Amino acid sequence: QVQPVESGGGLVQVGGSLTLSCAVSGRTRSNYDMGWFRQAPGKEREFVAALSWSGRHTAYADPVKGRFIISRNRAKTTIYLQMNSLELEDTAVYYCAANWVSLDRPPAMKGTEYDYWGQGTQVTVSS
Repeated sequence: QVQPVESGGGLVQVGGSLTLSCAVSGRTRSNYDMGWFRQAPGKEREFVAALSWSGRHTAYADPVKGRFIISRNRAKTTIYLQMNSLELEDTAVYYCAANWVSLDRPPAMKGTEYDYWGQGTQVTVSS
Protein backbone atom coordinates (compact mmCIF):
# COMPACT_ATOMS: atom_id res chain seq x y z
CA GLN A 1 0.00 0.00 0.00
CA VAL A 2 0.97 3.66 -0.23
CA GLN A 3 0.46 6.70 1.95
CA PRO A 4 -0.08 10.10 0.34
CA VAL A 5 0.73 13.28 2.26
CA GLU A 6 -0.26 16.65 0.78
CA SER A 7 1.46 19.99 1.27
CA GLY A 8 1.67 23.39 -0.33
CA GLY A 9 -1.74 24.78 0.42
CA GLY A 10 -2.25 28.35 1.47
CA LEU A 11 -3.84 31.69 0.78
CA VAL A 12 -3.58 33.18 -2.70
CA GLN A 13 -5.31 35.99 -4.53
CA VAL A 14 -7.58 35.58 -7.51
CA GLY A 15 -5.51 35.10 -10.62
CA GLY A 16 -2.54 33.80 -8.69
CA SER A 17 -0.78 30.47 -8.78
CA LEU A 18 -0.04 27.73 -6.30
CA THR A 19 1.58 24.33 -6.56
CA LEU A 20 0.50 21.47 -4.33
CA SER A 21 2.70 18.50 -3.62
CA CYS A 22 1.79 14.98 -2.62
CA ALA A 23 4.56 12.87 -1.15
CA VAL A 24 3.86 9.18 -1.61
CA SER A 25 5.50 6.60 0.64
CA GLY A 26 5.23 2.84 0.57
CA ARG A 27 5.05 0.70 -2.53
CA THR A 28 5.60 3.55 -4.93
CA ARG A 29 7.05 1.29 -7.63
CA SER A 30 3.71 -0.46 -7.98
CA ASN A 31 1.04 0.55 -10.45
CA TYR A 32 -0.75 3.40 -8.76
CA ASP A 33 -2.72 6.02 -10.60
CA MET A 34 -2.67 9.26 -8.63
CA GLY A 35 -5.51 11.72 -8.37
CA TRP A 36 -6.31 15.10 -6.88
CA PHE A 37 -9.75 15.79 -5.47
CA ARG A 38 -11.18 18.75 -3.61
CA GLN A 39 -14.02 19.51 -1.26
CA ALA A 40 -15.39 22.99 -0.69
CA PRO A 41 -17.44 23.88 2.40
CA GLY A 42 -20.95 22.54 2.09
CA LYS A 43 -20.19 20.70 -1.13
CA GLU A 44 -19.41 17.15 -2.06
CA ARG A 45 -15.91 16.04 -2.88
CA GLU A 46 -15.13 16.43 -6.57
CA PHE A 47 -12.52 15.22 -8.97
CA VAL A 48 -9.82 17.64 -10.07
CA ALA A 49 -7.08 15.83 -11.98
CA ALA A 50 -5.39 12.45 -12.25
CA LEU A 51 -2.29 10.86 -13.71
CA SER A 52 -1.87 7.23 -14.71
CA TRP A 53 0.95 5.20 -13.19
CA SER A 54 2.70 5.08 -16.56
CA GLY A 55 2.52 8.83 -16.91
CA ARG A 56 1.00 8.41 -20.36
CA HIS A 57 -2.53 9.40 -19.43
CA THR A 58 -4.03 12.39 -17.64
CA ALA A 59 -7.55 13.47 -16.83
CA TYR A 60 -8.87 16.86 -15.77
CA ALA A 61 -12.21 18.12 -14.56
CA ASP A 62 -13.75 20.67 -16.92
CA PRO A 63 -13.52 23.61 -14.46
CA VAL A 64 -9.74 23.27 -14.23
CA LYS A 65 -8.81 22.35 -17.78
CA GLY A 66 -6.26 24.73 -19.15
CA ARG A 67 -5.47 26.11 -15.68
CA PHE A 68 -4.20 23.13 -13.65
CA ILE A 69 -1.41 20.71 -14.51
CA ILE A 70 -0.75 17.39 -12.81
CA SER A 71 2.74 15.92 -12.90
CA ARG A 72 5.16 13.82 -10.89
CA ASN A 73 8.86 13.23 -10.39
CA ARG A 74 10.65 10.35 -12.09
CA ALA A 75 10.86 8.32 -8.91
CA LYS A 76 7.05 8.42 -8.64
CA THR A 77 7.38 9.59 -5.06
CA THR A 78 5.91 13.07 -5.45
CA ILE A 79 2.85 14.20 -7.35
CA TYR A 80 2.31 17.86 -8.14
CA LEU A 81 -0.72 19.94 -8.93
CA GLN A 82 0.23 23.25 -10.50
CA MET A 83 -2.72 25.61 -10.22
CA ASN A 84 -2.77 28.77 -12.32
CA SER A 85 -5.31 31.56 -12.81
CA LEU A 86 -6.94 30.64 -9.54
CA GLU A 87 -10.56 31.58 -9.01
CA LEU A 88 -12.65 32.03 -5.88
CA GLU A 89 -14.40 28.77 -6.74
CA ASP A 90 -11.10 26.88 -6.37
CA THR A 91 -11.20 27.41 -2.61
CA ALA A 92 -11.35 23.95 -1.03
CA VAL A 93 -9.47 21.29 0.83
CA TYR A 94 -7.42 19.41 -1.73
CA TYR A 95 -6.80 15.70 -1.33
CA CYS A 96 -4.32 13.41 -3.00
CA ALA A 97 -5.31 9.79 -3.57
CA ALA A 98 -3.84 6.60 -4.98
CA ASN A 99 -5.57 3.89 -6.98
CA TRP A 100 -3.88 0.56 -7.65
CA VAL A 101 -4.47 -0.56 -11.23
CA SER A 102 -3.49 -3.53 -13.35
CA LEU A 103 -3.78 -1.85 -16.75
CA ASP A 104 -2.27 1.24 -18.31
CA ARG A 105 -5.31 3.29 -19.25
CA PRO A 106 -6.79 6.72 -18.55
CA PRO A 107 -7.05 7.21 -14.78
CA ALA A 108 -10.30 6.99 -12.89
CA MET A 109 -12.21 10.17 -12.11
CA LYS A 110 -14.38 8.71 -9.36
CA GLY A 111 -13.19 9.01 -5.80
CA THR A 112 -14.68 5.65 -4.90
CA GLU A 113 -12.10 3.96 -7.09
CA TYR A 114 -9.19 5.33 -5.07
CA ASP A 115 -7.89 3.26 -2.21
CA TYR A 116 -5.53 5.52 -0.27
CA TRP A 117 -6.09 9.12 0.69
CA GLY A 118 -4.10 11.89 2.28
CA GLN A 119 -5.35 14.22 5.00
CA GLY A 120 -5.80 17.18 2.70
CA THR A 121 -4.37 20.67 2.39
CA GLN A 122 -6.38 23.88 2.45
CA VAL A 123 -6.35 26.22 -0.53
CA THR A 124 -8.04 29.58 -0.08
CA VAL A 125 -8.42 32.00 -2.95
CA SER A 126 -9.26 35.54 -1.92
CA SER A 127 -10.34 38.62 -3.82
